[in-house]
Amino acid sequence: MSEETYSIKEAMLYSQRIGHLSKALWKAVEKDWQLWIKPFDLNINEHHILWISYHLKGASISDVARFGVMHVSTAFNFSKKLEERGYLKFSKRDDDKRNTYIELTEAGTELILRMNRHYLDTPHTILDGSLPLKELYGRFPEFLDVMAVIRNIYGDDFVEIFERSHNNYKGAFEEVHEKEMITR
Repeated sequence: MSEETYSIKEAMLYSQRIGHLSKALWKAVEKDWQLWIKPFDLNINEHHILWISYHLKGASISDVARFGVMHVSTAFNFSKKLEERGYLKFSKRDDDKRNTYIELTEAGTELILRMNRHYLDTPHTILDGSLPLKELYGRFPEFLDVMAVIRNIYGDDFVEIFERSHNNYKGAFEEVHEKEMITR
């Protein structure tokens, strides 16, 4: 390991600050997220699995666990519940019998799209808390430093999947929005 360039005081204060800020941010995100998905009778893990499945199209349970930052058994058990409700289907691949893969069913895809259409039906404290920055700077916060820390913790694959799914979501949203504009 390289020579330390920080004191124990700096390290502890930094870790404590990140911990407190992360917890405060997560509580707000969790509340917003739960309010948004409550009308659809989902919990956060189930919604996250559906969201990941929507963007990764044929992801393995291991991929869902890694990207969803959850234990493999959690990803599997909640995916099984979603399968029972008709939102996911499980499969094995001829070239990979060890991994279990999941894909959204038509009902699962429709559920994701319906939830997206109803996003603004519930309050969003994170969005509201960010709007003054958007008004001031003309954009939402980008979290470049946080993304660098996440990359160092979870690796390039995690960040690449995150960016790919974000871009897929952005493209899908623009495509749906274009169709809505055409049909109006």
